[in-house]
Amino acid sequence: MARIKVDLDRTLGEVDRRIFGGFIEHLGRCIYGGIYEEGSPLSDERGFRRDVLEALKPLRMPVLRWPGGNFVSNYHWQDGIGPKEKRPRRIELAWHSEESNRFGTDEYIQYCRTLGVEPYICVNMGSGTMDEAQAWVEYCNGTGNTYWANLRRANGHSEPYNVKYWGLGNEMYGAWQIGALSAEDYVKKAIEFAKVMKLTDPSIQLVSCGQNGWNDWDRIVLEGLARYVDFHSIHLYTGSPDYYRNVFEPHLADKALRICQALIEQVRYNQRIAHPVYVAYDEWNVWYRQRGRTSGLEERYDLSDALAVATYLNVFVRHCQIVRIANLAQMVNVIAPIFTSQEGLFLQTIYHPLRLYAEHVQEIALDVHVDCERFELPPTDDPTPRAQRLQGFGPFDLLDVSATRDADGQTLTLAVVNRDRAQAIQTTVQLTDAHVTHGIAYVVDGPSPNAVNSFEQPKQVDVHSQSLEVSGSSVVHTFPAHSVTVLRLELGA
Repeated sequence: MARIKVDLDRTLGEVDRRIFGGFIEHLGRCIYGGIYEEGSPLSDERGFRRDVLEALKPLRMPVLRWPGGNFVSNYHWQDGIGPKEKRPRRIELAWHSEESNRFGTDEYIQYCRTLGVEPYICVNMGSGTMDEAQAWVEYCNGTGNTYWANLRRANGHSEPYNVKYWGLGNEMYGAWQIGALSAEDYVKKAIEFAKVMKLTDPSIQLVSCGQNGWNDWDRIVLEGLARYVDFHSIHLYTGSPDYYRNVFEPHLADKALRICQALIEQVRYNQRIAHPVYVAYDEWNVWYRQRGRTSGLEERYDLSDALAVATYLNVFVRHCQIVRIANLAQMVNVIAPIFTSQEGLFLQTIYHPLRLYAEHVQEIALDVHVDCERFELPPTDDPTPRAQRLQGFGPFDLLDVSATRDADGQTLTLAVVNRDRAQAIQTTVQLTDAHVTHGIAYVVDGPSPNAVNSFEQPKQVDVHSQSLEVSGSSVVHTFPAHSVTVLRLELGA
């Protein structure tokens, strides 16, 4: 029998709710035909899809990143303000499409306000200039009698938007990026962007452009930019048609966060930087079926992908001391938990762990002990770097667990991913100096790891709940094969 042991006093730190953030990009049907569809009977007078808004609300996103992504490196924000009929239609170079600019800064802020989320804007450091970035901050946050602040007022928005989070470019290391740079050149350019943006509004928080958290780009960028920024971004996409590789690859995020935290600590120590610098994991998801394509990217997720997403979330909880923002890429249609048509939507498999974690994860992360069977991945014959990324990793626990409690120690949440493809795992949950008075299990599962949701079968993978039999300081529970389970336990003295 497996064992999960929890000591309520073995705390890791506070969980930042911003790890449940989202991301929308002008790519495929994420914006147009996703969150925004003018003239649709499903949309409100602003063009916002009402059904999508209702589906997004339970995800409780604290922060929403926009407008990209690769899109931002050839996006000029002034194209997307003012009367819509006068906005220019542009060639979009990142994703080989056309951009109508009918959804711009003002619509994005209005969308954030409707959802109750904080905006997070990534600026164009590809084809864009520092003057353009400075003007964007002034347009959004300016309070004085200045040109860009007055233009916002003239466009019908008298109060400043107070956008707090600003990203200094997107994936500027990549040859696929418009205006790609070496790490050294990026640092030089980003310092000047940071200076004018912070001079415009000293209260904003800046995010440097990282890569995967463990290579020379990240080291060089942190050494050059740590004194100017509050966050360093990391991007990671995983996924494989091989079931076990798919569910274990999110442990690459463990590696990224350990190494990146060490890099940040080294730079802060060597340069005597007083303010903290955290990680913004501002793009992450499972993405492999549609990878390499330049349009659409409408990944259809199965149950194994939901297990991978839950493992990512467990990693973020366990690394709560360093990762303070995370943004699932993306929210609608494009590698997304919500899939729409002109008539409606359905929830993809990955939606369910996102909702359960956002709803039930508590304030304080705990250092949980797990004793269970482990799995060793066989070597792969595929020589590509992507296939070799897990080389040297493992063996992996078949149960991946995060544990959180509220500040008063009255509620304990265990999030457990059973990655065993075929076997349920009976487990004893043992508490130290606490006993359970009531418990409920929320389970995400389906008929097979390959089960998918669709318009025809929207609930092949769904959530069901059950009350637990509890007795004192331990609970015996069987976690179904290929499942995600959130145990919510109410505790007594």
